[in-house]
Amino acid sequence: MTLPTRREYLLDVSRLIWRVWDGRLPTGIDRVCLEYVKHFGPRSRAVVQFRGRIFVLSPGDSDRLVALLAGRSAGVRRRLLTFAPMAWARAGRSPPERGMIYLNVGHTGLHDPALPRWIERHGIKAVYLVHDLIPITHPQFCRDGEAAKHVKRIEHALASGAGILANSNTTLDELAAFAADRRLDMPSGLGAWIAPRQPCRALPAARPERPYFLAVGTIEGRKNHLLLLTAWKELVREMGVDAPILVIIGQRGWQARPVEAILDDLGDLTGHVREFGRCTDAELAAWMKGARALLMPSFAEGFGLPVVEALACGTPVIASDLPVYREIANDIPTYLLPEDRRGWNEAIRAFIGDGAERERQKLALKHYRSPDWPDHFARVERWLETL
Repeated sequence: MTLPTRREYLLDVSRLIWRVWDGRLPTGIDRVCLEYVKHFGPRSRAVVQFRGRIFVLSPGDSDRLVALLAGRSAGVRRRLLTFAPMAWARAGRSPPERGMIYLNVGHTGLHDPALPRWIERHGIKAVYLVHDLIPITHPQFCRDGEAAKHVKRIEHALASGAGILANSNTTLDELAAFAADRRLDMPSGLGAWIAPRQPCRALPAARPERPYFLAVGTIEGRKNHLLLLTAWKELVREMGVDAPILVIIGQRGWQARPVEAILDDLGDLTGHVREFGRCTDAELAAWMKGARALLMPSFAEGFGLPVVEALACGTPVIASDLPVYREIANDIPTYLLPEDRRGWNEAIRAFIGDGAERERQKLALKHYRSPDWPDHFARVERWLETL
């Protein structure tokens, strides 16, 4: 007889439910949530937040829900509708045990004071993964009201957390500065890098008719797509039909109306700019591998997963000179200020061919080792034991 696996953790899967329900493609945060579901799911009871209530599912229902979310198969909304009523009803029969570790790795419900109250009432050790403080440090790039909401998230995490994970040491340092500025206690913290998707060095590269550059990420103000589109207008004016292609991969977001206006009416950029709002992992890997460089002119990032994905593919990177990029990629990329339009134009032109700077990166990339999930979880598990 096989004994049931002990449930050590309470794993919040609320964010994944809403993302699956809405049919949205997974963002970087969603992918982290999915990795935690795969790793901790068999040892966890699933936690679902819904309209101010918090449900802790039975082990059996937790396993069924985890399989639904990890599979992301067709008809998942219908299956969730069938599953939810009975699972929610059974959830109240066995409350969480005191001392269990609650993992919330998607910022879910952190702005709601009901969550810290629930944690205190049940004697749970809460661990949160903080992905960034961008709504606080760069509110101009976020939706209205998001800064105040994020302040509540971070304050609640600091007040109720037994420990704080961060996707980078840069994010952890920003969190510690936030705590010090508001004279709040800082719980035990760990910076643990997140990992890229499937390695693409062995996969075939995309081969369009001309050289191309790649930009990956949600189309939002802080990603600075406008700088790239302005650069491409100049390239097309100077080079005509021989200008390289700019491939933009990412869902449309917010604070990016000037960029969306250009993408909706390309004009002279027709044939030189290609936008993909939906893209499979295999398609992204192919585009990544064949690019002359990944372009990341962001004004702010908590991590910057496309950078490590590109480096893992052996693809050079031109990026904004941000502390987190220096942390995760060291001196491999070519760094520029996000406001340096002239510098970006010159770097892009230089990378069309095999100039010295691109060759420097290609040589350095031979020795690059990307972060991986086994190492991430090994560090996290060792740290969790100290809480």
